[in-house]
Parts: sequence; structure tokens; C-alpha cells
Amino acid sequence: MNFSAEQPTILCQTIRFGQDLTVGSIEKPNMVYLEMQDEEFFVLKRAMVTRARFGMAIALATAVAGATAQNLKQFEFSSSDMASATCAFTAPLPADFTVLAAGEYGGRPTDFQIDQSGHEATRIDAVVNSSNKPVILMLGAYEPTVWNIGWTRGTDIIGVLVSGYHRQAVAGLPKGTPIINSTYDNRGPCGYFYINADQLEGLNPLARRVFGRAVDKVYLSRKGKVVIGEPFADQTALLTSADVTPESFRDQKAGLAGPAALADAVRKGILRVATAADVRAWDAAMMKAASADTPPVAGANVRATHEMYNGYVVLKEFALPAGLYGAHSATFIVPKGVPVPTGKLGHSRVLDYNTMQCTGAVCRADR
Repeated sequence: MNFSAEQPTILCQTIRFGQDLTVGSIEKPNMVYLEMQDEEFFVLKRAMVTRARFGMAIALATAVAGATAQNLKQFEFSSSDMASATCAFTAPLPADFTVLAAGEYGGRPTDFQIDQSGHEATRIDAVVNSSNKPVILMLGAYEPTVWNIGWTRGTDIIGVLVSGYHRQAVAGLPKGTPIINSTYDNRGPCGYFYINADQLEGLNPLARRVFGRAVDKVYLSRKGKVVIGEPFADQTALLTSADVTPESFRDQKAGLAGPAALADAVRKGILRVATAADVRAWDAAMMKAASADTPPVAGANVRATHEMYNGYVVLKEFALPAGLYGAHSATFIVPKGVPVPTGKLGHSRVLDYNTMQCTGAVCRADR
């Protein structure tokens, strides 16, 4: 059969079917006539279609790129508190340095969140004073924590390994300071640790693995403050960097957390602080509900009114804030007709008049 094409150079470079293929005479400068078997023609046709589609795809991609170029802008991104790729610093360490560790379960509460753990963030202010050797810090807390770092003149902080169960963030250090951030939540390459008096066993093995030497000393934080290194006078000038601030880690999509969120709800008329009368009313309603179809017992003592710590009456729809754990837990009394608060209770409880039920972990302790 005869086959004509307008690009003879391409055909001659592409078609190699064997001995049966012959090139016919050229009748026009831009035409080539080929004689081939049916199977060979099918292969040739498929190759030509593939080449044409590829060319169209390139043209389309070029057109789209040109049309959208005017919408491009710089993408702001910081990886300072993300999990490190490896459990090591990329730059070599100096010949002589000291490894100092510090931490506690959690620092002092803030009024914001830095992750999706449902816990309000805590903050630990750490001042480093080491005039003799460069310092590597090992910092660890269980709760989501912002470490705000300051230092004395002459102190050289050459790197930080920060860890914990929930998200950890380091503020106050100049940009470019090497930081390995490895927590349980980010599945970091160094695993995770947090530091308190009963959580020290794994520090030295990890320090040797990462830095080639053990920890020189551990400093336990108290109420969100710790001095790491040598003592210094109260009048000593302290330095910090404004490159990364504690507030920069605030989750802007999340509302207030903990006590600050509850106080805000009271100001807005969503909650009101519960009184002793509210507690007595709930106890009376519970006893009435329990004895509705139960005969009284002669000589039985009336149940004493229990104390209610940090109690609130819910007046409107309310989403529970993060951080309602431990000392920040609360009791929420829900009158009839008012929706039950949504969200995570933490260590708190709900006393619901709509169902006459107590919901929350602490409810079991009252039974």
C-alpha cells in the first residue's frame, strides 16, 4: 500500500520495520511514498498519533502556565517546628561543647492552642548562661509547649533538640539556629521524650546517639521558668531574638482555651458562674429522680450536698474550649431546654437536667 506524510525526516528516523519496507520514488519535495505490510502500517499510524498527542499536551501545558503566571506569588513557609528529616544536625559540631537538658510536664498555661491535641498550650521561659563552652539544649515537655529562649552575653547556643508528647515549638532564637524537633505527635526521627524528675533514663542514650556525648546536667523547670547553666545576678542583661516569637505559634483558627475561654463565655452571657443554690437544686433533683418509683428507707440519711469546683450554668449553645484538664476542669449545669455543650470534656463533667444524667470521667467518682 502507499502512504504519504508531510514530514519525511521524522518518518525516516522513526520507521524501521525490516527488510520488507521499501521507500518509493519521491514525486514531490515534501512527500515520501512508503510501501509496507498492513501490520507495519498499523504500527506506523499508532506512532504518528502518539507523537501528535504528545505535541498537543505540551502545547496545552505551555498555554496554561502562561495564563496562570500572573496569579503567582511568594509562598511563606517555615519548617522550624516540623519534624526533622534525620536525628542529627546537618552542620558539624565543634570539638568542645556542653549538653544541657531542661523541662517539666508542662509550663504555665497560655490562653491559646498550638496544635490539634485539644490541650491549651503552655509556655516555658528558659534563660541559658554558659560563658565557658558553646551549648546544645535538650528540651522536653509532655504538654504542647512554646519554649521561649533567652541568654546572657557570651552564651553561644549552637543547637536545640526539643521533644515531647504533643507539639513543641522554640521561640527567641535567631533564624538559622539548628533545631531538631522530634515528638510523639509529629513522629520525629529521634522518637520522643519529656523531662521531669522521674523521666531521665533515656536522655543519655539519646544524647550520645545525636551528639556523641552524654548530658552534662539537667535543670527542672518550675511553673514555666528555668535557668539553664551557671547562676547569674538579677541585674544581668538578658538577650533574645525577635525572629521567632511565642505568639507566632498561636493557632489562629482556634478560639481561646482553658480558663480564659470560660471567662470570655461568662462576659458574653453564654455561661454564668454556678452558686451553692445551683448545686443544692441539682442534688435535690437527682434524689427526686432516683426515688420516683422507690419506697423510702426508714432512718436513711439525706445525701449531703457535695461541693462543686469551678461550676458554670450553661445559658446558650456553647462549644467547650481546649484545656479543660486537671486544675482547669469544670462542671457545667445544663438547664432544661438548653443544648448540651459540644466538644471535648477533658476532665470536666456535664450535669444535664434534660436527661438527669452526669456525663464525664469524674461522674463515676461521685457514685
